Amino acid sequence: MKKVISLVLVMLLVFGLAGCSSTDKKSSDIKVGVIYIGDENEGYTQAHMAGIDEMAKTLDLKEDQIIEKTGILEDESCYDAAVDLAEQGCDIIFANSFGHEDYIIEAAKDYPDVQFCHATGTQAKSSGLSNMHNYFTAVYESRYVSGVVAGLKIQEMIDNGTITADQAKMGYVGAYPYAEVVSGYTSFYLGAKSVCPSVTMEVQYTNSWADMAGEKEVASSLIAEGCVLISQHADTTGAPSACEEAGVPCVGYNVDMTTVAPNEALTSATINWAPYYTYAVQCVMDDKTIDTDWCKGYVDGAVGISKLNDKAVAAGTADKVAEVEKAIKDGSLHVFDTSKYAIGGKSIEDLIAAGGDFAKYADYVKDGYFHESELISAPAFDLRIDGITEKTE
Repeated sequence: MKKVISLVLVMLLVFGLAGCSSTDKKSSDIKVGVIYIGDENEGYTQAHMAGIDEMAKTLDLKEDQIIEKTGILEDESCYDAAVDLAEQGCDIIFANSFGHEDYIIEAAKDYPDVQFCHATGTQAKSSGLSNMHNYFTAVYESRYVSGVVAGLKIQEMIDNGTITADQAKMGYVGAYPYAEVVSGYTSFYLGAKSVCPSVTMEVQYTNSWADMAGEKEVASSLIAEGCVLISQHADTTGAPSACEEAGVPCVGYNVDMTTVAPNEALTSATINWAPYYTYAVQCVMDDKTIDTDWCKGYVDGAVGISKLNDKAVAAGTADKVAEVEKAIKDGSLHVFDTSKYAIGGKSIEDLIAAGGDFAKYADYVKDGYFHESELISAPAFDLRIDGITEKTE
């Protein structure tokens, strides 16, 4: 009889503990803080918000477990926001803009028991802080694919006699001349060139992540200079709206731009932040270490392109996109294949071998391609390749 009672007690203990695991307890107690540079009206932040929402749904977090702060500038107000979130009991705090990083690092120093995660940054590893983390996605992969969509459209224009091969010039509206933007516009260009060999590109900057009027003005300037297609690494609908008015095809960023350019928007390069937010919060719930640098791409569902605009894209685009996406996923296509671009007529391998300023890229270049976002999560490709001109003023 004693053996039976003991067995029952053991079973009750085991099942009782299983029903009240530390993960279950933490899933109801955890609090998440988020610092956004913009709000739901700006595509980049809207994509992050969607990722947070998906994370909350996946992990069954309630609304009062997430505190979001919008419109936080890249100044001391970011540190103040991080401190406020930590004081409100947040276990993990995310910040989504490049210029937030220094302030997040200071907050991480002051609150060592809180996990801080910063998107697009570069300093987590060098900070030496165990509670400081950087994350990004391999968006250069989806930019390459969106470039293929653009290149097919331009090649169709050439084939139809709408333009000549020497008029195959794209325009690109960039925010800042950072590696993140250079990596993005280069991958977009390489995607276009893979299907339209005569294509060239001009890049102009707004010096702002989100300046609708400025982006529209730069797009209009590029169109006036003869660009027959416009893309962007800036966060508003300014450029697509200019393209719709001018009747010029465009490729967007972050969100589907057919809402403002129903006739001219081909597709957009997009990021799905949900995989990271789910991963990082789950790590805290499970008391596991968050990667210092995290970067995922097509294979993990972290990047993609928005739905193709069938009335605007070239014939055969969907099939070609499927082919390219498959090649990226299986590793047979590398976006920064060094045989596909040159710098002043020379390969990056030859320039590295010659030493000088290019020697710093030695750790990134091997096996015939530039290993973007592998040493750290943030983009490092800032090479200015042949075929692209850049105006910084």
